[in-house]
Amino acid sequence: MHIKTMEGLVGARTNQDLLKVPMRVYKDARRRGDMAVMERAMEYASDFAGKAKEYQAEAEEGMQEEAEEVKENAKIASEQAIEKRKDAQEQIDENLTEKTDSLELTEEGKILSKNNISQSENGYSKEEKISVKAPKIYTNMGTANLTEQVFTKGSICVTI
Repeated sequence: MHIKTMEGLVGARTNQDLLKVPMRVYKDARRRGDMAVMERAMEYASDFAGKAKEYQAEAEEGMQEEAEEVKENAKIASEQAIEKRKDAQEQIDENLTEKTDSLELTEEGKILSKNNISQSENGYSKEEKISVKAPKIYTNMGTANLTEQVFTKGSICVTI
């Protein structure tokens, strides 16, 4: 909180509290009919009310200055964030261009690669081909269900 704002709020509150005393004296003097005491009490009351208004204006001025400072700080912070982002993007771009690797196959490697592809069918070599059986899922009773039956029932059990 800005110092001017705090000073204004405290001063206004203090003068509002001090205003209660002359008002009480004024009411007492009115009850007794003492005009001189009533006039003096009203002078004090008006002085305290005026000071409270001055402090209130000071508090408002302090809040406006604080709002301006917050806006400036937010603007500076956003500019710094933009700069950091640009710097990070530049570093990423530099790292990508500097550290790229390339792979070149020799003629012998190309021939071996072609031989492996021609020997394999559907991505598996003859040795890697396996027959795939339908998986079985066991129920609580201990009987095996085929997955087709499970899918038709609409429930799937996955355990990890």
